[in-house]
Amino acid sequence: MGLGSIALANLLSPTEVLAKADPGVQGILGGGHFSPKAKRVIYLFQSGGPSQIETFDYKPALEKWHGKEIPDSVRGTQRNSGMVTEQSTFPLVKSYYGFRQHGASGAWVSDLLPYTAGISDDLCIIKSMHTEAINHEPAVMFVQTGSQLTGRPSIGSWLSYGLGSDNENLPGFVVLVSKGGGAQPLSASAWGNGFLPSHHQGVQFRSGKDPVLYLNNPYGVHEMDRRRALDYIKSLNEHQFSIWGDPEINSRIKQYEMAFRMQTSVPEAVDLGSEPDHIYKLYGEDARIPGTYAANCLLARRLAEREVKFIQLYHMGWDQHGNLPKDIKRQAIGTDQATAALVKDLKQRGMLEDTLVIWGGEFGRTSFSQGRLTKDNFGRDHHPGCFTMWMAGAGVKPGITYGETDEMSYNVVSNGVHVHDFQATLLHILGIDHERLTFKQQGRRYRLTDVHGHVVKDILA
Repeated sequence: MGLGSIALANLLSPTEVLAKADPGVQGILGGGHFSPKAKRVIYLFQSGGPSQIETFDYKPALEKWHGKEIPDSVRGTQRNSGMVTEQSTFPLVKSYYGFRQHGASGAWVSDLLPYTAGISDDLCIIKSMHTEAINHEPAVMFVQTGSQLTGRPSIGSWLSYGLGSDNENLPGFVVLVSKGGGAQPLSASAWGNGFLPSHHQGVQFRSGKDPVLYLNNPYGVHEMDRRRALDYIKSLNEHQFSIWGDPEINSRIKQYEMAFRMQTSVPEAVDLGSEPDHIYKLYGEDARIPGTYAANCLLARRLAEREVKFIQLYHMGWDQHGNLPKDIKRQAIGTDQATAALVKDLKQRGMLEDTLVIWGGEFGRTSFSQGRLTKDNFGRDHHPGCFTMWMAGAGVKPGITYGETDEMSYNVVSNGVHVHDFQATLLHILGIDHERLTFKQQGRRYRLTDVHGHVVKDILA
């Protein structure tokens, strides 16, 4: 059919056609190591460390222990942060909020999260997460990159490198940082490419008239002028590559071309004004305010519809060292409805079947009080020993609770899930053997899960 067959093939599968010209579009693994359960991931990262005791890990025993010193047998040798080194007493604290069982699964969910409680039968709640880091920056890096040190590739970058993109006009890895969540610092290294080629770095979409900085043409520059300029720049870069062979030159070419295509694709993708009123009712009125957590959850769904493979949403403000009862309630009010709405929205569109949604932070909180315990006020310190995350959608069993902590939510007592186990399981759901997605750097083959980690098969659908 000549030219007609090329046009038809492009209409049916544009990324496949593009891949023939540029194999990097489909990633180094092509289609993966085995058939994936999920095509894309939306990761709702709650930065700061949400208290598992006030959210999902119901501990009625803390009622009788409230105000009493945590036993040495429970506290053991686990590290505490430097913020409690001056404390002479460590009184245990019950949850400030009540818990109830919900759905056919009977999952215990805090009264702080009524909307999330309403989707409990869609959730796979993991109560036995544990990590190695005790401070925010190393802990965030560990969850996002597999190392406490900066400079390693993030999850999204590994996926971009391994699987490529399913949309030739949008990045395969998009980052959304909600505003107004809190003052906890968040480093861009959490979505960096590390030693992978730079075109695998996460692209941050901002709120406002310029979602991606420096994307729009300067005043007076026509689109065709920009196209001709890019063509000349490309030829110069290709000539430079033929001389030096530096792979970063090819990355620069890819970035220029993606930026040109994004000039038309991004404004359409981020235009939430086209959403009907019932969607805003589902997500909450905050979804009408650009940059809020609710607006970013809605934007995440729109990006998932457009086949963006990995969408990372960061929401800060979960670091309650003091004034926990008031501050965690504010966090819950700002996130609960939109979180549940995202899962419901994906489900009603038939997208939850091939989309994995993840919710969780970098570590948990101590069951003892940081600072003075009063009738209506206390804080909780960082706690790497146990914390809770949940997954929903493609690849995981719905309506289950996995793992268990002791009666004080201080130690994991069954089915522990290390951060590397979580990462290995995530990659498995996307069709990747975590031991076989590697990159050779400085004489060593690196991977997301470093040197250990296993797939948690008990939670797989």
